[in-house]
Amino acid sequence: MRIRVGHAALSCCCALLCASAGYAQFGRGGGEWTTSGNDAQRSSWVRSDPKISKADMQKPGFAFLWKQKLATDNRQLNSLTSTVLLDRYIGYRGFRALGFVGAAADQVIALDTDLGRVEWKRHLEGAPPPPAPSVACPGGMTTPLARPTGLEIQPAGAAGGGRGRGRPAESAVGAAGEGAVTIQAAAEAAARGGNGRGGNGRGAFPGAPAAGRRGGTAGPPRRMPSLVYAISSDGKLHTMYVSNGEEPTAPIPFLPANANASGLIVIEDVAYAATSNGCGNAPNGVWALDLESKQVSSWKANGSIVGTSGPAFGPDGTVYAATDSGELTALEPKTLKVVSTYKAAGGFASSPVIFEYKEKPLVAIAGKDGSIHLLPSTLGSPMATTPASPAAASDSAGALASWEDHSGARWLLAPGPTSIVAWKVADKNGAPSFEQGWSSRAMVAPLPPMVVNGVVFAVSSGEFRPKDASLSAAQRAQRSSKAVLYALDGDTGKELWNSGNTIGSFAHSGGLSAGASQMYLETYDGTLYAFGFPIEH
Repeated sequence: MRIRVGHAALSCCCALLCASAGYAQFGRGGGEWTTSGNDAQRSSWVRSDPKISKADMQKPGFAFLWKQKLATDNRQLNSLTSTVLLDRYIGYRGFRALGFVGAAADQVIALDTDLGRVEWKRHLEGAPPPPAPSVACPGGMTTPLARPTGLEIQPAGAAGGGRGRGRPAESAVGAAGEGAVTIQAAAEAAARGGNGRGGNGRGAFPGAPAAGRRGGTAGPPRRMPSLVYAISSDGKLHTMYVSNGEEPTAPIPFLPANANASGLIVIEDVAYAATSNGCGNAPNGVWALDLESKQVSSWKANGSIVGTSGPAFGPDGTVYAATDSGELTALEPKTLKVVSTYKAAGGFASSPVIFEYKEKPLVAIAGKDGSIHLLPSTLGSPMATTPASPAAASDSAGALASWEDHSGARWLLAPGPTSIVAWKVADKNGAPSFEQGWSSRAMVAPLPPMVVNGVVFAVSSGEFRPKDASLSAAQRAQRSSKAVLYALDGDTGKELWNSGNTIGSFAHSGGLSAGASQMYLETYDGTLYAFGFPIEH
C-alpha cells in the first residue's frame, strides 16, 4: 500500500520538525552542562533531576553505564577535557543526547551519551608542541569546549532534569490558529530576543541575522544552528555545528599559540578564556573575543590566574578572576576594564563561584591556606571568612561548588588535599556567616565536586601530586592510582555509593559533568566513563 502525501502536508511537517528542533535547542533553563562548572557562575550544581536523589542513591539502579577510549596522544598529564552536554537535540538523524569532549591532540569528539557511541570526530589544525613542554605548560588543547551560556542565576529546583529523558513523554495541543505548542513556545522565545537561558547567543553564530538576537526584531520562529566552540593549540576559536562538527566560519585568532587556556565560555556572542603559567609567552590574564567584530580584548593579571573553571560571571555580566598572588578582580564584560579589586594575603587557589544571598549576588573563593572568603559583588571588605586550615590548604583547590538545600540553606564545597570540606552559609544578625559543615571520607587528591539534586559527587582522582616540581609527567603517572567516584549525602557527607574498581586510571585534566540522570568523568588514559541510571526504552 502506498501513502500519498500532498505538498502542503509535507511542507507543514518539515516546518514543524524545524520548529521543534529550534525549540529543543532553546534548552531547559539551565539543565544542560554547557561550560566548566555548568553555568556562568561556576556553581557545579544541577538543580534538579528526575532520578538522582539521596533516597534513590541508596537503592539499586545507579551504576556504571559505559566507557569509550577516545584518545591515546596525551600532552604531559593532559588527555581529555571535561564533557559539555546537549540534551534533547533534534536533527536530521533524529533525537539525540550529545556530549562533546576535547582531546589534548587538538581533537573534538561528539558522542551519543545514551548509547556511548561516537557520533563524529574532528581534528583541528593546531600549533607544534612547545620546545620544552612541562606539566604546567603541556601544549595542545587545554580548555574544555563550550556551548552558549546564559548569565542568569538559576533558582533552586529550576528545570534541569524535570523534563526530558528522565520522565515519561508528554504532549499537548496548541490553541486554535496558533499551531503546535512547540511552534508557539519557539515564537515566544524569539519575541523575547533570547534563548531560554538569558543570553542571545544560543544558536547564533558570527554574522547571523538579527532576528532572534538581543535587540533584534521579533518574528516567526526560525531554526538557528546549535553550536559548540573549541580553542585549538594555535589559539584560534573554532565554531562547529553540533550535528557534524563542520565549521560555518573560519577559525578566529583569539589567544597566543600554546597558551595554557582555561574556562572557555560563550556569553551573548562574546567568548572568554583565561591564560596562566606564562605558557606560549601568553600574558597571564583574561581574554574576550567579540564573535561579530572579531575584536580581542585582554586584561593582564598581576600573577597567574588560578582555578580549573577560569573566571566566573555575575548576572550583570561582570567578570571575576583570581590570581595566585592574592588578587580577586572584577572586570567589565567584553572590554575587561578593571572595576574593582580585592587583595588577600597568601594567594588564592580556586576559581571564584557566585551565588545569590537575599537576592544579592555574592562571590566566594578559596585561599591557599584553606580558608574561604565571601565578598559582595562590589569586592569590598569580606562579609565572612573561614579560618585557615592546614588540612585544607592547597596551591590548587581548582574550583568550589555552591548549592542550596531544600530548607533554603546555602552550602559551599571545597576540595582539599585529602577530602571534600563543606561549609554552610548561615544568617547572623542579618549578615552571612560560615558554619562548619562536614568533611568527607579520605580521598586521594580529590577533584572539584559537583552537586545533583542534593547529592554530592566527588572524585578521588588517584593522582600523585608531589611538592617536588622536578618530577616528570611519566614519573607522576607511574606513582598514581585509580580514580574512584563517590556519591555523598549533601547534608551530612555520608557515603551513599562508590564506583569501586570500575575506573582504570587516574584523573587529571578532565572533571565531572552531569545531566539527565547521568554523569561523566575523563581519565588520564584517554577514556570517558559514564555513570547513572539507564534510560528507559
